[in-house]
Amino acid sequence: MNATCPCRVSTWFLPLVILLVVCLDQASKSCIMYYLRDTESLPVISNIFHLTLVRNTGIAFGFFHGGSKWLLAAIFLGILVLFYLTFQMRNELLMFRLSFGFVLGGALGNVIDRMTQGAVIDFLDFRIWPVFNLADSFITVGVSILVLLILKGKRA
Repeated sequence: MNATCPCRVSTWFLPLVILLVVCLDQASKSCIMYYLRDTESLPVISNIFHLTLVRNTGIAFGFFHGGSKWLLAAIFLGILVLFYLTFQMRNELLMFRLSFGFVLGGALGNVIDRMTQGAVIDFLDFRIWPVFNLADSFITVGVSILVLLILKGKRA
């Protein structure tokens, strides 16, 4: 597959990436909530990597803990802006669309948590960093790809 996709592929590529990210994120959180109680920790590699169920009411990595409806509104507005920008770039590079799909899918996964759980479900615990989830990982990878593309001089 080359860097730019025909219109038919670009029409379905982004929604499929978003759907895949949201499904992986929500499935992983459902499994963790089924097997662990709040704040319970299961060592996978003792003192290095644990599965720890945490309910995060803040934003990325627990900052601004105890968020409000204004935080949810700001996140939702940000997602709408990303959707708008995404649909303005129909013929962009495949990696550019992939990065937006990762960011949007991750953001939607965390918004679903806020709306259904009242907090974001985090569970990946490397003991030296705040606990996070797959949505956070997809957002980080998506932003990283976007930054690399911009630094390499690709159209943004």
